[in-house]
Amino acid sequence: MSWLTEYVRPKLRSLLQRDIPDNLWTNCESCSQMLLIRDLERNLKICPHCGHHMRALGHERLAWTFDDGQYTTIELPKMPTDPLGFRDSKRYTDRLKAARTKSELDEAMLVAHGTIGGNPAVIAVMAFEFLAGTMGAALGEAFLAACQLAVLQKAPLIIFTASGGARMQEGIVSLMQMPRTTIGVQMLREAKLPYIVVFTNPTTGGVSASFAMLGDIHIAEPNALIAFAGPRVIRDTVREELPEGFQRSEYLREHGMVDIVAKRAELPDLLKRLISLLGSNKPQENDNASETGQKEKFQK
Repeated sequence: MSWLTEYVRPKLRSLLQRDIPDNLWTNCESCSQMLLIRDLERNLKICPHCGHHMRALGHERLAWTFDDGQYTTIELPKMPTDPLGFRDSKRYTDRLKAARTKSELDEAMLVAHGTIGGNPAVIAVMAFEFLAGTMGAALGEAFLAACQLAVLQKAPLIIFTASGGARMQEGIVSLMQMPRTTIGVQMLREAKLPYIVVFTNPTTGGVSASFAMLGDIHIAEPNALIAFAGPRVIRDTVREELPEGFQRSEYLREHGMVDIVAKRAELPDLLKRLISLLGSNKPQENDNASETGQKEKFQK
């Protein structure tokens, strides 16, 4: 028996076993089908079985949207890392360090510029992989930097939102980013530049209650959760059953809070058309000049 167990059995196991990497397969969050990660990434992280849109990384969003995947990220302003000296089960500084190591990002927002359909554009992407895309002082400053860059380049600003809301470790400092980010939106409006918001799953809390709901055009990916408070919290508060699909993209489109629900593969072409239609300030200036000329001609 020792010969069989100590020699034959290990040999058989070595012949039959195959080394399969742990990161080769994943499961769809919606239908639970097994998916090959390589094929899933080729399909823009959309389940081929049920069409569920999985979460995408910040750099993936930028590569999918800009022409030929070419873009330039900007260095974002540095902010105090722990304004309140906050600590719960861990120090806030330790949580930030772990998030930066895991995501390879400095904060929960990326800002880049490039072209979309040949037109200059600025894109800000909220990275859910960094502390669930929560909004703190650094994210608020990053959004303002994106607005300033758009004004400087006279380009539209497109933002992909994905957030769990305000970052509790920064307390009132985090909540103050709600009015601060609206200043950036006002800068865009004064410069007459398009501001397009693309909601992804999920967009909640203080983000949805501030700059995310102030776009000129609101686009959403299918079945994305867009809300201030989650459905469970609202149900427990009002003590009533909520409508089916409440707070999802399709429901919000039917009730006028979202303009377009678009699949991920359709977004680049849709954004190209919108940017071309909305245009820049130059046509408006030409129109004003021609209108002035016609008035002078009429007065003569």
